[in-house]
Amino acid sequence: MRPEVLNPLFADVTALKGVGPRLAALVQKAAGPRVVNVLFTRPHALIDRSSRPKIADAAPGAIATMEVRVDKHHPAPVKRAPYKVICSDETGFITLVFFHARADYLARALPEGSTRIISGRVEEYGGARQMTHPDHIVDPAENGALALFEPVYPLTAGLPASVMRKAVQGALSRTPRLDEWQDAAWLEKNGFPSFNDALERLHTPQSSADLSPSAPALLRLAYDELLSNQLALALIRRSRKKSAGRPFKARGALKAKALQALPFTLTRAQDAALKEIEADLAAEDRMVRLIQGDVGSGKTVVAFLSATLVIEAGAQTALLAPTEILARQHLETLAPIAEKSGVAVEVLTGRDKGAARTEKLARLKAGEINLLIGTHALIQEDVAFKDLGLVIIDEQHRFGVQQRAALTAKGWRADLLVMTATPIPRTLALTAYGDMDASAIREKPPGRKPVDTRAIPVERIDEVIGAVSRVIKRGDQVYWVCPLVEESDQLDLTAAEERYRHLHSVFGDKVGLVHGKMPAAEKDAVMERFHKGALSLLIATTVIEVGVNAPNAVVMAIEHAERFGLAQLHQLRGRVGRGDKAASCLLLYKGPLGETAAARLKILRQTQDGFKIAEEDLRLRGAGDLLGAAQSGFPNLLFADYAAHGELLLAARDDAALIVGKDPELKTPRGEALRTLLYLFSRDNAIRLLRAG
Repeated sequence: MRPEVLNPLFADVTALKGVGPRLAALVQKAAGPRVVNVLFTRPHALIDRSSRPKIADAAPGAIATMEVRVDKHHPAPVKRAPYKVICSDETGFITLVFFHARADYLARALPEGSTRIISGRVEEYGGARQMTHPDHIVDPAENGALALFEPVYPLTAGLPASVMRKAVQGALSRTPRLDEWQDAAWLEKNGFPSFNDALERLHTPQSSADLSPSAPALLRLAYDELLSNQLALALIRRSRKKSAGRPFKARGALKAKALQALPFTLTRAQDAALKEIEADLAAEDRMVRLIQGDVGSGKTVVAFLSATLVIEAGAQTALLAPTEILARQHLETLAPIAEKSGVAVEVLTGRDKGAARTEKLARLKAGEINLLIGTHALIQEDVAFKDLGLVIIDEQHRFGVQQRAALTAKGWRADLLVMTATPIPRTLALTAYGDMDASAIREKPPGRKPVDTRAIPVERIDEVIGAVSRVIKRGDQVYWVCPLVEESDQLDLTAAEERYRHLHSVFGDKVGLVHGKMPAAEKDAVMERFHKGALSLLIATTVIEVGVNAPNAVVMAIEHAERFGLAQLHQLRGRVGRGDKAASCLLLYKGPLGETAAARLKILRQTQDGFKIAEEDLRLRGAGDLLGAAQSGFPNLLFADYAAHGELLLAARDDAALIVGKDPELKTPRGEALRTLLYLFSRDNAIRLLRAG
């Protein structure tokens, strides 16, 4: 149960004064449905109203607050003309301009002959000073009603800034004094304010420095958020460890046969990852391990060798892939090794129908299939294993938690191994995968040549097409990636369909097109033709980022490379150079390049290390842009910043481990306060695990 003390914060936003049903819909859109969502909405800028110049000294374009005398009203002479109010001080005149004004309101707000404090942006028009729709009009007797520093919050269409500010102040006034969940010595060492004081300071900034990631109030709230996340992950991890796994202790005879069948020797990194997995499989605890490795680092082979240990111990393995083409490529890669090592391997996708599917499922249930590779089809209800012992998930970010759980539930205490070819910065890995053990394969197999990467201005596109022609003539293949599917009036970018029409007119039927809007079967058919060599040139959007393995593809051309993130460019580059031929990546860009885009292309030319690239991507773009579709599943942080608060994250991880070690049920006074923290940041799933024992 949520602690009662938090009830005022978990009330609907309509509980806030002045937020009726109409405004509530807008506040919900900008912040969220509950008072706590409004409270946790960060101001992103500050309006400084402390400048108090005389009219003659007010700088055009700047926000100024000034005391003026109201001289004369000039109502709008015709319907669409503005209503004007002439004001003055001893140095000159200023005209206040109002469109669609209500004369009765202006007569009350600005009585002729009165003195008023006005605040807004000063403009120069026809040689005279004016202020259109002042932000504030205040009677000097109520001067205190005008805040000198005004926080600026995210808004949505139709939501006035003043309503959002009042809503936040209302949320602050409803915030109860909460018991301290942080260690007193840690607070003192860092000079952090209390939770309530930190919120107060955040929402009443006195300078832009108060909104910076290094401001004490924001550091305190960021640490609270990171600790809630790390504590929840630590509790989930502990809960998994408590639900005992089943030890798979194989002699390794199957693994030895598979190693012998490999046409290469494992790299040191592959060998180290395999040893970690072997230890997990042999242990009493359930394995939940992540393997991170760059494109082409050999994760699939490590996963297969892990499967042989489970198969030798008498259980089965499932390998879940995000697309049919990827599932079939895994089969193609593993079938020869599986055959030589005596492992029965099959593939199951949506394409399997009728009697053939029924026969496959019967063999699976009888235990005749040792390793089943497949797509979402594996999760369907009628897919039953005789004894599923290991679940391997490829490109795990393409699957939700429910899908992973549905597959592991088909086995008894099945171990879980997840793979990703998207190297993840260390800080992001801690927040997204902190509940898992992790192995990183940082080496490429020997003999892999680096991909020659060049940045070329788009004006030289004819030279690039000439180079592509030479590559195709010698029998090799080319990828050509565009940022859009269709032409757009809003963006001056080449669309895949337009580029396809152009290159089809040059190269004819050797050219194929794939994009995300195509039906899956049609897309797979085109990719299959490219994979088999029937097409020489594949025009695509980023749908090919994960998927096709075409050893003859030696050129990757990326149009408007400046529009892509570093990690995404690196993933695309990884599609070429997978065979033994020299490969190139051509980054076509439209100048002039901004500082970040130029840095991005430079880093890509300098290094092929995906882990280094991921860290640089985080540094250049911040986490916000990184958390796109390719890396979904990361917690959306409100106060913390992955790039700025890395040290705090490491401290939160260590603190969470200590808490769970000393007080696993959160029963001590600090433990009780930490339960409140988990509820505040919507990490209460972890508390449900505590209750479940």
